[in-house]
Amino acid sequence: MSSPETTLLHYLTTTKIGEKGQLTVPKEFREDLGLSTGAPFVVLRLGNGLILLPEQERFDLLCEQISSALTTGGVTPPALLETLPEARKRIFGRHYGTANPALSRRSRNYRGK
Repeated sequence: MSSPETTLLHYLTTTKIGEKGQLTVPKEFREDLGLSTGAPFVVLRLGNGLILLPEQERFDLLCEQISSALTTGGVTPPALLETLPEARKRIFGRHYGTANPALSRRSRNYRGK
C-alpha cells in the first residue's frame, strides 16, 4: 500500500460544514501537516470540487507553474486580460442561462435585490 507522501491523491476522511461554514480538519491530519489554529488555507475551485492548500508556499508554487506555462505558450498578460470579458460572458451564460451580465444585474436591482 502506498504512503500518503508517495500517492498523488489520498482519501483522508469525510467532514461536515458547520453552522458558520467552518470545516473541521481531523487532529491527526492537522498534526501531520503541522497546522495550528488560524493556519491560512488557499481555497481553489476545480469543477464541482474544492482544493484546500494549507501552505502559502504551495499556492505560490502553483502560481509559478501557471505563469511558466503561460509564458512558454507565448501568452502575454495583456493577451490574457483581453480574453476575460468573453470568458466571463460564457461562464455567466452557462450559470444563469443568459449571456448578458449587465441586463441580469439591472433585473436584480429592479426587484430590490
